[in-house]
Amino acid sequence: MDNYIVSARKYRPTTFESVVGQQNITQTLRNAIRTNRLAQAYLFCGPRGVGKTTCARIFAKTINCLNPTADHDACNECESCQAFNEQRSFNIHELDAASNNSVEDIRNLIDQVRIPPQIGRYSVYIIDEVHMLSKDAFNALLKTLEEPPSYAVFILATTEKHKVIPTILSRCQVYDFSRITVADTIRHLQYVAQKEGIEATEEALNVVAQKADGGMRDALSIFDQLVSFCGKDITYEQAIEVLNVLDTEYYFRLVDCALQQDVSQALLLFNTVLNKGFDAQNFIIGLGAHLRDVLVSKDSITTKLLETSESIKKHYAEQAQRCPAPFLFKALEIVNDCDIQYRTAKNKRLTVEIMLIRLCRLTAPQESVANSTLPNPALTNQPAQASPQVHPATPHSGTAARPVQTNVSANTQQPRPAEARPVSVSIHGNAASGNTPATSTPQIAEEQQLRNTPFQSEAFEAAWLTLPRHFSDDRLKATLMNVQARVENGTTIVLTLSNQLQEQEVLKVKQEILHILADRLSNDHLQLQTKVMERKQDGGFTNADKYRRLVEMNKNLDELRQVLDLQLE
Repeated sequence: MDNYIVSARKYRPTTFESVVGQQNITQTLRNAIRTNRLAQAYLFCGPRGVGKTTCARIFAKTINCLNPTADHDACNECESCQAFNEQRSFNIHELDAASNNSVEDIRNLIDQVRIPPQIGRYSVYIIDEVHMLSKDAFNALLKTLEEPPSYAVFILATTEKHKVIPTILSRCQVYDFSRITVADTIRHLQYVAQKEGIEATEEALNVVAQKADGGMRDALSIFDQLVSFCGKDITYEQAIEVLNVLDTEYYFRLVDCALQQDVSQALLLFNTVLNKGFDAQNFIIGLGAHLRDVLVSKDSITTKLLETSESIKKHYAEQAQRCPAPFLFKALEIVNDCDIQYRTAKNKRLTVEIMLIRLCRLTAPQESVANSTLPNPALTNQPAQASPQVHPATPHSGTAARPVQTNVSANTQQPRPAEARPVSVSIHGNAASGNTPATSTPQIAEEQQLRNTPFQSEAFEAAWLTLPRHFSDDRLKATLMNVQARVENGTTIVLTLSNQLQEQEVLKVKQEILHILADRLSNDHLQLQTKVMERKQDGGFTNADKYRRLVEMNKNLDELRQVLDLQLE
């Protein structure tokens, strides 16, 4: 039986052309080879699995090729290329700095640099994970890195460029590798699947690419894992099951619940997610990412920011048409606040459920206005004499009609006064119940505006006393109960706190506090300011105070001071 080779090794690029997602870097290296403008040291940096070591090996193989092609690629036929392919080349040396990070290891490397290449033109030294070298090892490498022999080329690779000392950086040409896009990853996975005779849907490969987070090595490893489970046919459902990824359909359904104000269904969806074994915080992060994707789908210009398959893009576009932009803005803010509060909350499930309830309430005012019954303009403009016809048995109907008729005739250009509302109700036949199903136009305009109801200090104090019960953190509750709160300029709430730690705790839940108080006080113009109480530092005892205390204990001390003619500083 043949030895199995994982896809990350089997399909590792061997030419610059086959490197995925790094065209700018590969083109620069090819141009340097073509013009014979090679530096003595290179630094390849970037995320894991994006091709840093691969490009270093291809570069080392190409510059040592004895018969390069017209495109300045390695021929794979000469002795140097054959030795490299069979892993027996003495011109290319690889050092893992993670396990060889001492000064002695670097000194051994410097001793090797003195030996010229036997075949080819250059001795190439590839130092992987170079940021793991100790400071003394870096310093030992400096001189050789700056002035190596003419045949020596150093290629340093790292995922953490900030840990490389500046003196090393200044001696290298720095190449920043970028994370591989989802589209490029999917194309390469489709190529690998075709070579292996595997049928994989684009949606399934999209899940793999998203899970890999820009690393091709990770993507190929996940792909092998799926093949082991699914065989020759990989579907989207199998991919999310194996990789433990929450189906995006849950997020689409949850946003639909928020648009329909269906709190019960939203809570049931979240319960289903928990029963499937998914972490609640990952659910919050995924919901935020979903709302972001819906937002960028509202405009064709920003649709390119979506890193997903075409079929899912259409699904996002359909939901984006149903979601108003203000709804998405506020929903993103609510989800972000929940993500911040989740880490410190004791009842974590309740924190997420409150977030879902707030999302479902976002569209409540607009829907209530849309579903309200407006008065019929034709009936509203009729004279009040119609009232006795509707209620002929009411003894006071004529009496009630006279002031209404007078108001209509005298003020035809003014809005209908409050006394005229019973007439509209009686026409619809609801006078006996006393209910008013109609909503006037001024009331609708008022509901669409922000609430700005004035309130007294007593009402604010009562609302503030109920505030701690809305939070589960005991320390935050104690802070809110003991803080000094007052209202300035009608809407500005000023909190005087004892220390900066209390201030940080309050600022984390600032939006939640304002939301609760706004509902209690019917005022959406509230603002919150915090200040830390300045404590006067105790200056302690002065020298004079200490001296007087000592004299009280021993009166001879003052006589001694006078005899010696001593003065207090």
